Amino acid sequence: MIYRSIDAEKSAILDTANRMCAAARTAPKGRGVDNLVAMVVTGEEKDMLANEMDIIGKRENVAFFVRDAQNVRDSEAVVLLGTRLSQRGVPYCGYCGFENCAKSKAGGGICTFDVNDLGVALGSAAGVAADCRVDSRVMFSIGKAALALNVFDEDVKIVYGIPLSVSGKSVFFDRK
Repeated sequence: MIYRSIDAEKSAILDTANRMCAAARTAPKGRGVDNLVAMVVTGEEKDMLANEMDIIGKRENVAFFVRDAQNVRDSEAVVLLGTRLSQRGVPYCGYCGFENCAKSKAGGGICTFDVNDLGVALGSAAGVAADCRVDSRVMFSIGKAALALNVFDEDVKIVYGIPLSVSGKSVFFDRK
């Protein structure tokens, strides 16, 4: 059997995306609480993300959303990582800006453990892409589009995206 390069590369991207989700899931979590959500997006759904990024970029006059949308179109897949929000009951913390978790919850605060856990998961996932020699870039703009499209359950409040590409030159390198 013969496998053409383009088919092997697409397969490698999806394999890498799956491994990235596994790395994100097994990344350390504060107090052992796992609020991470993960998903791999390809095809029409990936293009819907790019289109929503264009809409947001033009509506809000944020040029990097439009630029990032083109990067998504030029990618084979996008890994979405997000978090549900909770208060963990950590004594003597206050990193959220509130005195304690009860006051944070009442005041609409965001637990820094959720945000930090997401950051660690993103780093673990991006590390897998690098180890697999698949080009990637962590993008806030993709996450905002995913939230606008209600890709996740309504209790997911913070999302980032990592587009994946294999080409002779990284589509994420000379971005204007």
